[in-house]
Amino acid sequence: MWDTLFGLGNGLAMVMWLCLILLPRWPALLAAVLYLGVGLLCLTYAVLLVAVVGNMVDPVGGGASADFSTIEGVRAIFASDGGVTIGWIHYLAFDLFVGLWIARDADAKGFSRLVQAPILLATFLAGPLGLFLWLAIRERSARRLGRWQ
Repeated sequence: MWDTLFGLGNGLAMVMWLCLILLPRWPALLAAVLYLGVGLLCLTYAVLLVAVVGNMVDPVGGGASADFSTIEGVRAIFASDGGVTIGWIHYLAFDLFVGLWIARDADAKGFSRLVQAPILLATFLAGPLGLFLWLAIRERSARRLGRWQ
């Protein structure tokens, strides 16, 4: 079950990222990335989290002391296929949402798709790195133009 959910989440995110990076950004496409991509990943995450917390599926962490306050506790959460799958879907949803925000913000500020593509790729591969790059480029551009939006 976890392998299937992991693969489906990955596949959905990959399709949405390819659309975001390669296709024209029509309103319907952006809505699809938001609702079919981000929304479905968030829904999947929420359902799986409730199922695990409610003991409806195999427990995450293999019975170890799983909590978010220590490295050992977080390691216990990710020590099972369920924990990895739920955590990965969490990352996929947030990174895709950030990528969508970057794309919309960059379009609104007139950045070319050639400038956007490596930033979006960095966000896809290493979420916070891509976001940091965009914030740095965005800030520098705003200062150069003497305005902030």
